[in-house]
Amino acid sequence: MDNERIRRTEDFVKQKFDGAIYLSAHPEVKAYRLEHTYRVANIGLEIARKEGFDETEMVIACLLHDVSYCEEFGENGWREHGRRAAAIARPFLKELGLPEDRIGDICYGIAIHVDDEADFPGERTPFALSVGDADNIDRFDAYRIHEILSGDGFLTKSFEEKQEYVEKRLIRLREIREMPVATKAAEELWQERLDFYIVFFEKLAAQLRNSRSILLL
Repeated sequence: MDNERIRRTEDFVKQKFDGAIYLSAHPEVKAYRLEHTYRVANIGLEIARKEGFDETEMVIACLLHDVSYCEEFGENGWREHGRRAAAIARPFLKELGLPEDRIGDICYGIAIHVDDEADFPGERTPFALSVGDADNIDRFDAYRIHEILSGDGFLTKSFEEKQEYVEKRLIRLREIREMPVATKAAEELWQERLDFYIVFFEKLAAQLRNSRSILLL
């Protein structure tokens, strides 16, 4: 890998986040966004190694995929943040001296990672699609279980609400387990993460069933 280009990309992202008004006022959000960025880059690296993609380019693409969080989000800010990240990334990628065709592929992957749409022409290559795959895979890690349950106020729900919540979560997890991804490597990672989530929520459902009465044989 080209460690110098990766280091420069890390510095670029950190500088952008350091200069963001919202992130500076919410250090916990800033810390999470940077941690997420690194996790996605590491997932992208794993995919690149298994699929034979250029590892440096994949790590750079994943490091830059959320760089637009340095901006204030408007009404459609979250939906647009992939396209804005690509716009911010492009001049930086030129400074890195990457070939124009590789810049295009990297930027297209960044642009489409939110809602599968870009505001410039591009090709849905396995490389480009892998940026979004890496981002999605990170949505299902151990930390996110805590974040989801906390954010959804699980502990403050009634017992019946907890049971309904867990059952709905399990239905959705089983549905998306077979969601198509771009590569075999991403498929293995995706299904591994989803299986982990399914087991967790199955255990939580079983624990809830054991929490109100003696179960009859």
